[in-house]
Amino acid sequence: MAILVVQHSQTCRPGRLGLTLRDHAFKLDIRRVDLGDALPSDLDEVDGVISLGGPQNVDEDHAWLEVERELLRAAHAAQLPIVGICLGHELLAQALGGEVGRSTTPEAGFVDVDILPPGHTDTLLSGIAWTNPQFAHHAYEVTAPPPGAVVLAKSAHCAVQAFKVGLRSYGFQYHFEADQPIMQAIMREASSNPAHDVDDAGMSSQLERAYPTFARLADRLCVNIATCLIPRVASLMRT
Repeated sequence: MAILVVQHSQTCRPGRLGLTLRDHAFKLDIRRVDLGDALPSDLDEVDGVISLGGPQNVDEDHAWLEVERELLRAAHAAQLPIVGICLGHELLAQALGGEVGRSTTPEAGFVDVDILPPGHTDTLLSGIAWTNPQFAHHAYEVTAPPPGAVVLAKSAHCAVQAFKVGLRSYGFQYHFEADQPIMQAIMREASSNPAHDVDDAGMSSQLERAYPTFARLADRLCVNIATCLIPRVASLMRT
């Protein structure tokens, strides 16, 4: 059994989330769908699903996009733990009946994310400051959450920064999994996009100001995922 990690590019890697899961004795099955890796045909050997970010958009012509949406839909129906990040967050929303569209104001860099009242008592967000710096890079966003979803967080320019559907399906628009090398690689890509007003000096200033708090809270979220979202860890820790 393993956590299935769907990776869409070299840049958006499992990062601190992958390290935390491995530290908690989970095995990761990483599939690079952008390089042609196939997704499992069933969920028999899957403990949970993590869908990472990537430079692709949900309306592009990639055959694996619909295959991944179908897998996320099946994993949710099976009540497996799911974490969608950025592109994965958007694909999870679509898979469960939500809508995704272009952002009116794209986000790139650190943004202040506000945890909404439903998130104040959500176990996965335990220990997370109600206003916290998060790292974002997206030009699309969830414009309508899935039916039955609870919106957990927002920012000034993105109304659905995090959502939950059912007990174990979570989406996060922001890159809490990112370490500094991942952030720097993402921002190099963003600096070449005229839609994002980002420069090297601005990124360095943001890292100096926001990274220590971000890293502490991001690590807390990763531990919460490993210990609260994925039930198998409890039996592992007793053995």
